[in-house]
Amino acid sequence: MPRPILCTIHPGALRHNLERVRRAVRESRVWAVVKANAYGHGIERVYDALRGADGFALLDLAEAERVRALGWRGPILLLEGVFEPRDLELCSRLGLWHAVHCDEQIDWLAAHKTQQPHRVFLKMNSGMNRLGFAPARMRAAWTRLAALPQVEEVSLMMHFSDADGPRGIDAAMAAFDEATRELPGERSLANSAAVLRHAEATRADWVRPGIVLYGGSPDHPEHDAAHWQLQPTMTLATRLIGVQALDAGDTVGYGSRFTAEAPMRIGVAAVGYADGYPRHAPTGTPVLVNGVRTRVVGRVSMDMLAVDLDPVPGAALGSEVVLWGRSAGTGAVLPIDEVAQSCGTIGYELMCAVAPRVPFAVEDNGG
Repeated sequence: MPRPILCTIHPGALRHNLERVRRAVRESRVWAVVKANAYGHGIERVYDALRGADGFALLDLAEAERVRALGWRGPILLLEGVFEPRDLELCSRLGLWHAVHCDEQIDWLAAHKTQQPHRVFLKMNSGMNRLGFAPARMRAAWTRLAALPQVEEVSLMMHFSDADGPRGIDAAMAAFDEATRELPGERSLANSAAVLRHAEATRADWVRPGIVLYGGSPDHPEHDAAHWQLQPTMTLATRLIGVQALDAGDTVGYGSRFTAEAPMRIGVAAVGYADGYPRHAPTGTPVLVNGVRTRVVGRVSMDMLAVDLDPVPGAALGSEVVLWGRSAGTGAVLPIDEVAQSCGTIGYELMCAVAPRVPFAVEDNGG
C-alpha cells in the first residue's frame, strides 16, 4: 500500500469562506487570490469552489494560463504586473489585467503593439515600500497611462502593511485618498485583514482576499479562524506506523531533544520535513491523534515524527494523525494557525510548503 499520508482539500469550506467575504464587503466585487498555486492548494483543485468570485488574482503568466484553460472567461489580474516587455503579448492574447507599479512598466506599454487595449491597475506605495509609485507621483503616472492608446482603462490600487495590527489603516488610507482625489477609475484596496477588520473604511470596487479564502486568520493570534467564522480548507493527515513504550529517562529522536520524565507511550507518524512539515517544530506543537489533541515530542525527522500518546490511550498502529485541518474520524479541528504559531511562522507558509511527494485529494462530498 502507499505511504499513509494525504493532503485533502475541502471545496465546501472554500465556498463557505468566499461567502463569508461577500457578507463582509457586500457590494464590492471579489478577486479570489490564487497566487502560489492557490496557497499550496492547487489552482485546479480550488477552481470549481472559487469560480463564484468575480475574478482571479495571481502572480505569474503560467498560472493565468492554467485559469484560462479551466474555462474562466472573466477578469484575471496579475498582482505584480509584467516582468518584461514580451509578457504584454500574452496579456493581450489572454485578456489579462495587470498592475503597473513602476515607470519601466509604463515604458513597456507605450512600446507595445496591440489591437486590444489593456486594463491596468496603477499601484500606489502606501508605506510598505515593496512595489508602487510614491503618493506624490501617482497623478503623473496616471496621466501617462491614461494618454496611451494601449490602455483602455486605469484602475487604482494599494496594499495595506498594517491592517492586521495596532497601527491600522488610517495613515495609508489618508495618503491614498489624497494622492488619488478626483482621479477616475475603480479602486482596489482591501486584503484579507482589511476585509475582516476594516470593511467599512476600505469599501471600494474590488477586494483582494487571500488567506481568508483558505481558512487562515489574517490577524492570528489576536483572533482565530473560528472568531472570523472561517473553515479549514486543507487537512494534512497521516497514520501511526509505530508505537514505543518509554521508561523515565528514555529519549526521543535525533539529538535526544526530548527526555521522558515518567513512563509513557509515543507514536511514530509517517510525516516529516520532506513532506513539508517544519523541521523546527518544537516539542509541544499541537497534533490530533484519533481526534484528540496531543503534542509532537522530539525533533522532526525527514520522514517521521513522534507524538505523545498518553492523552490517547486507545491509539495504536494505523490511528489517524492530523497535522492541521479536520479529523475525518471525529470532525475535530486543529487550526493551521496554531501549528504555525508553535513553529514560529504563519499558516500561509505551511500551506505553501506541502511537498510534491505528498498525494492530494479533493473531498467529493462538498463538505
